[in-house]
Amino acid sequence: MNISYSEPLSRGWNRMKKALFQPFNIETWFTLGFTVFLADLMSGGGPGGGGNFGNKYNDFDWHEIANYPDIARQWLAEHTFLLSLIIVGTFVLIAILLVFTWLSSRGKFMFLDNVIHSRAEVVKPWNEYRAQGNSLFIWRLIYGIICFLAITASLIFSGIILFGIFTNDAPIQTQVFSIIGIVLQFLILIIIMSFVSLFLNDFVVPIMYKDKISTSKAWFKFLPVFSKHIGYFIIYGLFIFVLTILVVISVILFGLFTCCLGFLLLIIPYISSVVFLPISYTFRAFSVEFLEQFSDSFSFFPKQEELNETVSE
Repeated sequence: MNISYSEPLSRGWNRMKKALFQPFNIETWFTLGFTVFLADLMSGGGPGGGGNFGNKYNDFDWHEIANYPDIARQWLAEHTFLLSLIIVGTFVLIAILLVFTWLSSRGKFMFLDNVIHSRAEVVKPWNEYRAQGNSLFIWRLIYGIICFLAITASLIFSGIILFGIFTNDAPIQTQVFSIIGIVLQFLILIIIMSFVSLFLNDFVVPIMYKDKISTSKAWFKFLPVFSKHIGYFIIYGLFIFVLTILVVISVILFGLFTCCLGFLLLIIPYISSVVFLPISYTFRAFSVEFLEQFSDSFSFFPKQEELNETVSE
């Protein structure tokens, strides 16, 4: 089996040019941009920030950490109104996240359907793939909870380790290796979660779309192929990572060359989806073209369209 990365990307790029520029239609751009906006509602952003650690660990009283729960409990008891606002705000935020995840799950099938059939529709794919969108929403919800619990458990475990080595005056070598181990633990966890999310969006969703099956059934159909060709799919993830870095660099240059006016456009969610439409379209078509190489059952694009392309060439 000859698996290529450049050829599917090239075909995805050609499909994008044909759909968006041959001919150019602003209405098509804004319609497709809306489906991309829905599909990517829960895909943007990421954890940020960091902490500054002092050079002298002994100056920090790690035993005070044990008193933090009592201090927090006392503060909340003295600020009941703020506690109520925090609780209400938390529920509102959760509700918003659930709605966005649901819309995003439905939007992924809308955008994919438009890419597969080289069209720009909203209502038809919204209704036709309702069951698949709802299944994806439930799967993502459960997966999100699992990820949250895994990260929380990892944080608790790391906190216990750090508390133990610093309160017991462990040797500096032990402290350094413990910190390195904690960092590696988080990196491995993030990498695994990132690959699962990538494979879900790039491969499982197209399988759900083609066979009109649930998310779990699509995973069961994808995993045997993945297990036989795991190296190709890992490289695919790294390839996507490199492409994403190139896109980020291009966006930064675009913003700088436009005297930061480009950045103002890109911070508006819907407008940024329209501006980035060629990139989103290419990536979406690329993932499907790549998956088609592994099995005849992974045939997504209409055969008549392929024949037309062959004749035109």
